Amino acid sequence: MSNAPALSDLDNAAVPRLSGSDNSLPRFLGHPRVKSTRVEVVVVAGVEHIDGGPRTAVVVGAGIVGLSTAWFLQERGVDVRVVDRTGVAAGASWGNAGWIAPGLAIPLNEPAVLRYGLRSLLNPSAPLHIPLRSDPRLWAFLARFAANCRWSSWTRAAQANLPLNEECVEAFDVLTANGVEAPTIEAPITAGFRTSRQAEGLLRELRRLAEVGQPVAHTELSADELRDHVPVASAALTAGVRIDGQRYLDPGGFVRALARSVVARGATMHTFEVVDVRANRGGVTVHRGNGKALVADVAVLATGAWLSPLASRWGVRVPVRAGRGYSFTVPVDRPVPGPVYLPDVRVACTPYQGALRVAGTMEFRDPDAPGVPARLASIIAAARPLLDGVRWEERRDVWVGPRPVTPDGRPLVGAVRAPGVYVAGGHGMWGLAHGPVTGRLLAEQITTGKQPAALRELDPLR
Repeated sequence: MSNAPALSDLDNAAVPRLSGSDNSLPRFLGHPRVKSTRVEVVVVAGVEHIDGGPRTAVVVGAGIVGLSTAWFLQERGVDVRVVDRTGVAAGASWGNAGWIAPGLAIPLNEPAVLRYGLRSLLNPSAPLHIPLRSDPRLWAFLARFAANCRWSSWTRAAQANLPLNEECVEAFDVLTANGVEAPTIEAPITAGFRTSRQAEGLLRELRRLAEVGQPVAHTELSADELRDHVPVASAALTAGVRIDGQRYLDPGGFVRALARSVVARGATMHTFEVVDVRANRGGVTVHRGNGKALVADVAVLATGAWLSPLASRWGVRVPVRAGRGYSFTVPVDRPVPGPVYLPDVRVACTPYQGALRVAGTMEFRDPDAPGVPARLASIIAAARPLLDGVRWEERRDVWVGPRPVTPDGRPLVGAVRAPGVYVAGGHGMWGLAHGPVTGRLLAEQITTGKQPAALRELDPLR
């Protein structure tokens, strides 16, 4: 169900080489929207490095998080190799909704989700689906998730995500201003509801975000105002909320452009499955099932929903599970000017290649399991009464991808117990929005040896 390109497709891409001055730390720090930082820089063989920092790195994972980390490591003078078992954007990065939406990066673990999840166990068409089968690890994960479905844990997760939300748009601007040739599009996200009472649920969530330090600009909409923003809204939608200051993009196109930029800046790409990462005084060794291992000063594990098997060997006890989402693209009779959110049925819609990408559901299942057609049918059944002029039967680009979910609503970003080994993952539904800023912060920690304040609550050894 995925259209992700192989890494080999990028190895031979006709991309221009950037000069040494284009691959420099001062250029990044001098970007007009980036805050200045004092660093000690040395020049070795014409390349600028953080003094005492690593010279080489292997990044395992070619999604938005891994490639962003690779890009910002290169910006700090580190020679990078990227490894993925399948290809660029092969996990959750290709078919998601494509929202850069800090105003809606709301932690999943609120108390209402626990009540809703318990009800959904007996409803296979519910937006949140947990298969009733014997999987001790899944049930252990869900027990930890349930324990975190309280307001104190939700508040801690929301506060932990604040630095990522505050910096995420700026991090995308740094990338697109410095060689990543893919646009991000400014547009409000418009949420539609059957009644104003239903809209109050989202408004309460926005007020809670404001209480923890993240005010979100928004406007309540009447039925007529809603239809001005969402031309395909049906008569069933009578109220809306417009969330301003957001963006969207073509996620697969952006991640491929990011990969091309990483290659143009000197990275080499490899396609194989990593079976082990070992650390010693001389650096780290990344092992494949067969063939020559890769050796570097540091390794970054950014394997999304597949993070736990490798990371757990190095003291990471917070599990990551696949919360799988589905998407597809459908033609529309009327252009849709910006993203559309249907909170009550957990469906997100995004303008995409002249049509509409429709994404939804949260399915806790093995990340490599085949897609379940019933999940697509449930998305269509939920959204069809709310949208007019959508040609559901002509859908294409059907996709399922595993979003990496943690039980406490906080990503895992930083150093583990093995010297020179770092992890970056567990962003849940907000991996695309938080990928670049995560890569920037982690590259800072790797090259300076100091944990940024923004990463303290995301410590993978918590």
